[in-house]
Amino acid sequence: MAHGVAGWRTKDQNVVLLCLHEKGLVYDLHPVDLAGGAHKQPPYLSLNPFGQIPALEDGKVSLFECRPNLLRSNSLSKSALVETWMEVEAHRFNGPISEILRQIPCMGWLERFSKSKYLAGESYSLVDLHHIPTLVYFMTTPKANAITSRLHVNAWWNDISSRPATIEVSTNMKL
Repeated sequence: MAHGVAGWRTKDQNVVLLCLHEKGLVYDLHPVDLAGGAHKQPPYLSLNPFGQIPALEDGKVSLFECRPNLLRSNSLSKSALVETWMEVEAHRFNGPISEILRQIPCMGWLERFSKSKYLAGESYSLVDLHHIPTLVYFMTTPKANAITSRLHVNAWWNDISSRPATIEVSTNMKL
């Protein structure tokens, strides 16, 4: 069971939905009334004591404030690359891309794609998926050429944005 906001979805909610779709998992989405403060009251606080969204519930297990790697690899080195690039996404990508309308951030680190097809190597991983929700919105702005003008970065974006899960989830994202 995934709990989230009715109507508008946060980046984290979109990441969760992308993961669920990539894995072909069946889920129930339970909207949370943020305007009414439902996320700061029981029973929601039993799912996430910090009152943040999203929260996942699977039987007796509640997950929140985490980045479960549903697309994980059995290789330690591949998993380490995913974890490394997820940290880059969290600390170096999200902030600058959110401020993109003020200035174009230095995106030189994305030249990683001249050496590998995806951020963590040659296979799609959770770190690539984490970039999708923000980029779906970003690619509708006049600044999208920060991606499209870079050959390898654009190839990566075209690849990840054409995945069935991305198409399914992004069609319901509100711009």
